[in-house]
Amino acid sequence: MDFSNIDWADIAQATLDTLTMTGFSLFFTVLLGLPLGILLFVTGKNQLLEQRGVYALLSIVVNILRSVPFIILLIVLIPFTLLLVGTSLGVAGTIPPLVIGTTPFFARLVENVLREVDRGIIEACQAMGARNWQIIWHALLPEALPGLIAAGTVTTIALVSYAAMSGVIGGGGLGDLALRYGYQRFQTDVMVVTVLILILLVQVLQWAGDKLVLRFTRH
Repeated sequence: MDFSNIDWADIAQATLDTLTMTGFSLFFTVLLGLPLGILLFVTGKNQLLEQRGVYALLSIVVNILRSVPFIILLIVLIPFTLLLVGTSLGVAGTIPPLVIGTTPFFARLVENVLREVDRGIIEACQAMGARNWQIIWHALLPEALPGLIAAGTVTTIALVSYAAMSGVIGGGGLGDLALRYGYQRFQTDVMVVTVLILILLVQVLQWAGDKLVLRFTRH
């Protein structure tokens, strides 16, 4: 393999587009998914704001969105994406379905992380007269921080995968490059380079996430 078909400027731009999609999508996913995950937790059985009806409704919505394969979600959301950002192509057109696809995934991870927090911490805060928002903000979230960072790392890696998948509908980035040149034009060298870059991105993200988890884990 001589890599004669590689245009490194295109590779660099595609990598930047993938990072841009991942970064912006992660920001909005955390912005929406963290409160949703907290709400799922606190309205669950025997929790701070137990509301079984609310929990059941939220859980159904989350499960429905999680059950739709992302490639189908990309296509189904084209009218909504057009309405929201004016295009279903490129970086801008990929971010809305990425956020909608990963927010329920991240929210469920947040709920599971919060469930792992020692129940005694919540009871101790209640005994001291702390309000629910104080328990959440000053006890639950700090205690769950390493787990939340780990959940964020898993979500970020999923976003990289989804961003690459968006190339099927012209979403831009490394996935689009791999599809247009590596697959449709049979340029194997382009496919190999894009796959290697995606593998490298995932490795770096996982390494950084693991380091942050260790940094914030209380010993």
